Parts: sequence; C-alpha cells; structure tokens
Amino acid sequence: MSLRKTFATALRVLQQLSHDRRTLALIMVVPSFLLIILKYVYDGQPQVFNQVAPMILGIFPLTIMFIITSIATLRERSIGTLDRLMTYPISKLDFIFGYAIAFAILAFLQAVIATAVVLGLLGVTVMGGTIAVIIGVVASALLGTALGLFMSAFATSEFQAVQFMPAFILPQLLVCGLFVARDQMAPVLQWFADVMPLTYSVDAMKQVTMNATWTGELTKDLLIVGAYGAVALLLASLTIRRTE
Repeated sequence: MSLRKTFATALRVLQQLSHDRRTLALIMVVPSFLLIILKYVYDGQPQVFNQVAPMILGIFPLTIMFIITSIATLRERSIGTLDRLMTYPISKLDFIFGYAIAFAILAFLQAVIATAVVLGLLGVTVMGGTIAVIIGVVASALLGTALGLFMSAFATSEFQAVQFMPAFILPQLLVCGLFVARDQMAPVLQWFADVMPLTYSVDAMKQVTMNATWTGELTKDLLIVGAYGAVALLLASLTIRRTE
C-alpha cells in the first residue's frame, strides 16, 4: 500500500464528485432537510424531538453515505474504471482506502452541517457537547461509507445497489432502539440488534445526549463502529479482482 497512490485515488474521486452537483446536494443538504421536516413532525412535542434528533443524526448520514458509496463504487466497476486501474501498479487497499478517504472528507462536511442545523437552527440540546456529536456523526457516516464499498461488490446494477438499503439498513433501523428499547423486544431481535453496527451508532448518540462527560460506554460504541467499518473495508478489498 502506497500513501501517494491512496491520496491520488482520493483526489480523483473528489474531483469527479465536484462535478456531480446532485450527489453533493444529497450528501450535504438532504440530511439537514430531513431533520428540519422531523422538527415539524414533532411540532407540538419538542421534548420528544430533542430526544430523537441526536439518534437520527446517527442514522441519516450512515444511510445516505451507504447509498452514495455503493452506487459510486459500482459505477467504477461497471464502466471498467476499476479494471483499468487494476492493470496499473496500484494495490487493492490503495483503491479502497482512497475511496474511503475521499468520502471521509465529505462525511466530515456533512456531519458539521447537520450538527450545526440540529444544535443551532433547530435548538436541540445535548449534554455531551458539539465536538462529541460531530465525532459520533462522522463515525456513523464513515461506517456507511465502508459498508457501501463492501456491498457494491454484490450488485450488478445501480438499481440493485439501491435495493440493498431496504434489505440491509431498514431491518437494523427497526431494532436499533430508536422506536422501542431493545430490552423490550423479542429475544431473537435483541440478538440481531446486538450484532448489527447501526445499533452502536445510535447508542453512541444516546450517550452523547444523556451524559455531560465522555463515558466508557461511548468509547466502546465508537470502537465497535470503527471495527465494523475497518472489517468492511478489508472485505471490500478482497472483492476486487486484479486484471492481469
């Protein structure tokens, strides 16, 4: 793995995305817009919105980055860009981590914008402070990026890549603790939630909301999210076949 080649790959991806305004709008604008809508869904229940909004901040970025990354990577595979790159002296990890770095930059910008909207414009208060919220949101978005890179290997069209969202993300959304506390679910669903990454992203945002100090539980949740992301990136690299 070469840092020069990795960063060159990241730069190429960022240059491509800079010309795609719709994708940039989806990444930068849509999460904040959805949170504003949610604010008015709970228009008469500000306390409920104050509890729900931080957890949603752990979900929307992951979901959107999952969709964007899986489609973008699939496009590289389908139009032959990946095959051409693999004829050059560039490693699989250079490609995967180059993509991860490019989308990590976008994830950070997305997190800052969404956090500013939630904590500033919408007036949500969290005990843990702004920095902890941004860290949690960025971790969530990076997890979505890693999962999208991995899942793109199993799709043969952009439509199939989009289909992975309801098939892979929505079941996690239902059991992550957003709607019902996990200890109130059927045992099999508790087990399913315990092995799914979205659960720990939402738990991390709960910790930020409820605790004024950085807790060991928050560290554990973020480490688990990071571990899932790292494993997904390594698995994604294994799905790339080098062209001889």
